[in-house]
Parts: sequence; C-alpha cells; structure tokens
Amino acid sequence: MKTIVTHIGMLATPLGRGPRRGRLQGQIQTLRDAWVLMEEGTVAQAGTGPAPGADQTIDARDRLVTPGLVDSHTHLIFGGWRQHELGMKLRGASYLDILAQGGGILSTVSATRAASQEELEDKAEKALDEMLSLGTTTCEAKSGYGLDVDTELKQLRAIRELDARHPMDLVPTFLGAHAIPAEHREDRAGYLRLLCQEAIPAVAAQGLARFCDVFCETGAFTAEESRIVLEAGKAHGLIPKIHADEIDPTGGSVLAGEVGAISAEHLIVCPPEGIASMARGGTVACLLPATSLYLGAPFAPARDMIGAGVPVALASDFNPGSCPCLDLQLVMTLGCLRYRLVPEEVLTAVTLNAAAAIGMAEQAGSLEPGKQADLVIWDAPDLDYLCYRMGSDLARTVIKKGRIVSSSD
Repeated sequence: MKTIVTHIGMLATPLGRGPRRGRLQGQIQTLRDAWVLMEEGTVAQAGTGPAPGADQTIDARDRLVTPGLVDSHTHLIFGGWRQHELGMKLRGASYLDILAQGGGILSTVSATRAASQEELEDKAEKALDEMLSLGTTTCEAKSGYGLDVDTELKQLRAIRELDARHPMDLVPTFLGAHAIPAEHREDRAGYLRLLCQEAIPAVAAQGLARFCDVFCETGAFTAEESRIVLEAGKAHGLIPKIHADEIDPTGGSVLAGEVGAISAEHLIVCPPEGIASMARGGTVACLLPATSLYLGAPFAPARDMIGAGVPVALASDFNPGSCPCLDLQLVMTLGCLRYRLVPEEVLTAVTLNAAAAIGMAEQAGSLEPGKQADLVIWDAPDLDYLCYRMGSDLARTVIKKGRIVSSSD
C-alpha cells in the first residue's frame, strides 16, 4: 500500500548512509511545500509540487517533518529507580561517592538481578512508549546492570523480546564491563576473565548483541582493562563501543580510535589527543548533554570535535541514576544552548549520525528512497522553532515504517 504525507510546510533531513562530519554535519536538505511517498514501510520518493497518487493520505497541515529521532545511547533495561540519590547529590555527594557507599550502579545491579525478565520488559516497554510519543523511532539499549552472566543475558533477552513486539527498533549492546561487581571487588582479574571467557562468548553464541561496550573511567575500568574487553568482543564479532572521559581523561577516547570503536560516549573531559584519535579512527562522538545538566557537570567540547572532523551524535543516556531523562527534544535544545551547535547540526546529530553510531545509517536517520519510512510531524513551522521551544512536546504524529504509531492530533 502507498501512503503519502502531504502539505509539509518544511521537510528537513540530512542525506547519506554514513556519518556526516565537519562542516558537512550542518548541511541538510530542506524542502518547502513538500510531500513524502511511502510504500511497504520505506520511503519511495520525496519532493515538492504536485503530489503523486496514493492509497492513503496523511495531511501534515503545513508543519515541519523530519526523520524519526534516533537515540544512540540508553540504559533501557533496569530494575528499580534511584530517586533517593537526588538528595545525596544535592548535599554534595559525587557520582563516585555514591558508588563507594554501595549506591549508583551497584544499587541498580541488585534490583535488576532480583527482577524477572518479564518485569524488566514491562518496565522498559512503558519507557519505549513514552520515547515513541516524543519522536524517537530507533534506540540503542545496553545491558550492564547484571554484572554476572545470567543477569546480563536476561537483560539482552529482554531487549530482543521488546524489539520483536514494540514498534521501536532496538539495537542491543553488551555492557558487562559497566562496573566491578561487589563479589569481585578484590578480584578484578577474575571479573575480566569472566567477561572475556564466559560472558562475551555466551552473548555472541546466542546472537544477543551487536556491540560490546565498556565503562573506561576512574572507579570502573582502566584503559588497559578496557582494551582487553573490547578486543575480546571483537574476537567474537562484537563491534566496540566505549564510555570514555566522562569524569577523568583516563585514555578512553584515545583507545576508541585505536580499536576502531564505532562510537565513544560521554566525552565530557575529552582531551585534544582523544579528539585526534577518534578522527583518525572514524569514531562517532556520542554526547549526552542531559547527563551534564543533571549532574551539574561540564559539557563536552562538541565544537572542537566538529572542527577536527569527528562526527557528533547526541543521545539521552536514559538511566536510573545519572540521567533519568528520555526526551530527545530536550537534548536537541541543550545541543544548541550548551554545545553551541546550530539546529542543522543538531538534527544530523539525533538522526543520521546517531544512526551511524549504532550501525543503522543504511536503514534510518534520513528520509531518502529505500530507507525506512520513519518520520515525525512536528507542531513547528521550521527546524529553528523545534530546537527553540525548550520543554514543550512538539511531536504530533510519529510514523514508523510507514505506519502511524503515535498521534496527539
């Protein structure tokens, strides 16, 4: 069946099937008085002037249309919440202070281990419904709150089940190297062996993840330990990702370029040598401005990265501790206000570059013939207005693979 979206006031989309970097990140296509023709879940044509015939018509009512947003960094699957840590933070406790007191990641690990797979799925599905209503049509989802083989696999199976039944496309990442679990606190080498010799082979054998991630940070894993984990993942066909330079510049961004990581994430205190390494390695910098906002932390040097030719993506970092936010509309506004990115660069960052950061740029991230018909009709006349209206939900109609999956009209 052919469906056409007509009366588009402005169609705004990046173009391409790979990440956009440097000045190209800000080059997008904008069409006025446009239409998009969809067939069998994909974009057939997009253009201006007289619209072709179709079996079904969706009237955009002179509004802005963009590709569906892509959230390239989430910790979607977890047990419990951590609202009690808010007061601790307000009284001056740092992330590492809370972790040292048995809170933080380790608190969520306990709750996730105790939850059934069905409970994890039900909780995550509510979050996915909210994300979809806000304009996100594809997201990455990490494990990392199990820190043992069985619970990590449980998290990844939950992601697989949700991907099968929810309209959202979910892309799974194995993050067993998120923290050292309490039972291995005095045996780091033993936990590394567990990850490399048991967990990673099991994840790969069951086809439960596309990527292997590691938290390379003070209090978590060193750059040397991170390299061991990522190389083990590569040996089993898992593409490397890395949490890098969030709190201290411990070498994670340099390592990202050296191991050919598809993305390096956080990068709040990324040094010049890390930016240079990512540029050489073709790594996408996945920045998380809502996390900086929530933690009162600095904001990553996004303009330096774009100037060096590193493609920049923006993501939510939705998780129960350091960023309980899943709203990419807020992230877009923060990208303008705190990273000093222009709206065109921000759009690329939450669509095409975000898709590239999770290996989905061939299918998602732009409105071009042959790509998935994932798009959002916004209550906005243009892209500037979408980024300008901080705190308002402007998503009116969300279309996934050619079908309306959320509408507030």
